[in-house]
Amino acid sequence: MSLTDTGALVAVVTALAILAGLAGVVVPGLPALPLCWGGVLVWALFGGAGPGRWLVLAAATLVAAGGTVVKYAWPGRNLKRAGVPTSSLLAGAVLGLVGFFVIPVVGLVIGFVGGIFAMERLRLGDTRLAWPATKQAVGAAGLSMLIEFLSGVVIGGLWVVGLVAT
Repeated sequence: MSLTDTGALVAVVTALAILAGLAGVVVPGLPALPLCWGGVLVWALFGGAGPGRWLVLAAATLVAAGGTVVKYAWPGRNLKRAGVPTSSLLAGAVLGLVGFFVIPVVGLVIGFVGGIFAMERLRLGDTRLAWPATKQAVGAAGLSMLIEFLSGVVIGGLWVVGLVAT
């Protein structure tokens, strides 16, 4: 297999898109699941694989859509039960994004946790009450990232199976 072969080139581009999607789980600005799914779409359209490629694309579409719904619904339900308001999450997201550029990489986590804690401290008026809500929000963000990452891994696995089988 040479890199002048169109199928090989499409497979490499697809693999890079899936890897970028998996990295996008933790890197702000990279849409994780759309990148993974888009890689499989490119492979299905231009890879020259057999008719099974459409089954792989359909399965990847279901996983991407399901993963997107679950990554918001499940952690959101947990946060609603814990009583953490959306305003605290927005403050954490904004400060996390600012922190990412002020202190590369670790600033994202520091800003997110600091933003949620500050909003909860203002809302509840007591540090002892703000910390449990902050832990709930951080746990929900982690669960959301895990769901998104696992969905991307499943999409990548489907593509590898399709690549080998077709």
